[in-house]
Amino acid sequence: MISAAFRSVLASGLLLLALQLSRSLAADLHVDFSRTNGLLRPLHGGNNGPLGYGELVDLTAFHRELAIPYTRLHDSAWPYPDIVDVHAVFPDFNADPARPESYRFGPTDDYLRAITNTGARIVYRLGESIEHAKRKRYVLPPPDAARWAAICTGIIRHFNEGWANGQHLGIRHWEIWNEPENRPAMWTGSPKEFYHLYSTAAKTIKARWPELKVGGPALGHLGEFRAETLKPSEFLRDFIDHIKTEGAALDFFSWHTYTTNASVLRQRARAVRQLLDSEGFRATESHLNEWNYLPDHDWGPMLSASGQTRERWYARQGGAEGAAFAAAALIELQDAPLDVANYYSADNQPFGMFSFHGTPKKTFYAFKAFRALLDAPLRIAISGMQPSRLSASASVSTNRNEAMILLSDTSSSPGEHSLSGKNWPWPGGALAEIFILDATRNLERTRTERLPESAWKLQLQTQPPAVTWIRFRSAP
Repeated sequence: MISAAFRSVLASGLLLLALQLSRSLAADLHVDFSRTNGLLRPLHGGNNGPLGYGELVDLTAFHRELAIPYTRLHDSAWPYPDIVDVHAVFPDFNADPARPESYRFGPTDDYLRAITNTGARIVYRLGESIEHAKRKRYVLPPPDAARWAAICTGIIRHFNEGWANGQHLGIRHWEIWNEPENRPAMWTGSPKEFYHLYSTAAKTIKARWPELKVGGPALGHLGEFRAETLKPSEFLRDFIDHIKTEGAALDFFSWHTYTTNASVLRQRARAVRQLLDSEGFRATESHLNEWNYLPDHDWGPMLSASGQTRERWYARQGGAEGAAFAAAALIELQDAPLDVANYYSADNQPFGMFSFHGTPKKTFYAFKAFRALLDAPLRIAISGMQPSRLSASASVSTNRNEAMILLSDTSSSPGEHSLSGKNWPWPGGALAEIFILDATRNLERTRTERLPESAWKLQLQTQPPAVTWIRFRSAP
């Protein structure tokens, strides 16, 4: 039997250990508003447009609120299951690509018009959506690559030149296929068949519109990453060699990453950039056009036969865990050599930042906090972050009458962080408004404090995973 005295000593020891652990997890952040560090970049693009659920769901107001810069089109299942994909726009492959009546543009016209009404630019994926069904219907190699390329030119003519009673959307980025290495869910043919399809389509499009940007191939598996270097997979290695031999354009290289660690996105972006530069593609843009939180770094629950298992997995992805990850990712990507980034996804599918019926998930509020940061786009140096746990970004407005700090704590251990600063961009002190996103709050203002003109300090208590957004304004 354990004595009362021993139990008391044991409890005291555990309490001391907990206090020491809490202190070790706490961060001392410091910001100096006199030290600028470039500009924040709007890398908060998304996948798919605002219409959903047979157009009963319209997320246009939310997309405008976020000012999504780029909307990439892939798995665009709503408002109809027959939009965007080549087979949906051109249902009979044996029809004449030169004749307007061979195409079914109407539903996709409506979908794209809704996207442009949000102010976003479009990255149009020429290809097909993923097929998890055992019997594949559309992710098959087209029987004639040249005819498929001609169909693609008809699609471009319609949306950019008004052909076939079309539109003038000015879409510059045209992506050829998606994850062709993901077989058979995205491609049932051989790698060589895809390389041929890509080069044929790329050369056909560029011959007619040299000003357009053609790219791809939206790879999910790129190879072996070691820190900030990439040993390309056999598929990627052979793809690069093929387009070099064929002289096909690669105006942008697109790739995907799902992970638990936001720092991985920055590291891989640097590795991809290094690979492109070393292969002579220095002018090629780098597009991370699918990224999201992968709970426990495990795809198994998503593919489970259990509805409850899948529901819990998606709840974590769209909840406080996923929101803290998203905010950390948007902070980390500021120091990544990327041209475009697209969260998967900005619609109301299971991966989306909205519920099926259009209610914002917590991930939406993480994007909202980052969007607010862009109103003060001058980056300010901030120190004291903890890699893979605590990310932070500080900035000030161009007229220097407002400053902001965004913090993301992706850990699971509560702690109190200290934030200190100096050199306000204005004379006098400041009024600080503190907003919290966590398991129970959706970016709600929790308190307001007045801070002196001289050096100041704030104590921030968090229940991570959590996002903290602080807005500073001049105080009389």
